[in-house]
This record gives sequence, C-alpha cells and structure tokens, in this order.
Amino acid sequence: MQTKTIAIVLIAIGIIMIAYTGFNYVTTETIVDIGPLEINKDKNHFVQWSPVIGVLLLVGGVVVFALNYKKVRI
Repeated sequence: MQTKTIAIVLIAIGIIMIAYTGFNYVTTETIVDIGPLEINKDKNHFVQWSPVIGVLLLVGGVVVFALNYKKVRI
C-alpha cells in the first residue's frame, strides 16, 4: 500500500471518528423459553470513544501525507 493511500485513509477515519463519537447496537437475549412460550429482551450496547483519538488520527494522516509529499518533491 502506498504511503499516500495510508495517509488519506487515516485522515478519513479521523474525520469520521470526530464526527461520530460512538455507535449503538442491539442484541436479543432469551429470558424464558418454555415450549411455545418465548420471552426475549432487547439489550442496547453503546460503544463510545474519545474524539481525541479522531484528532490524533487526523494529525497523523496529515503528517504522513506531508512526509510523503516532501519525499517526492526532493
């Protein structure tokens, strides 16, 4: 993979992680299962990260892009 591609991917992931600081997913848990009677419970799980991680990825992508640009220009 080229360095420029890695830099662009890091920048894109950084922007996405700054814009969306987490996501939610739902799992279904069976509480009671007696013959034809079944009771289920939906459970929400929230995954959250700090926007600082997105900023670090964004800055890292810009640095990798700048180092690649500097290498090409010399």
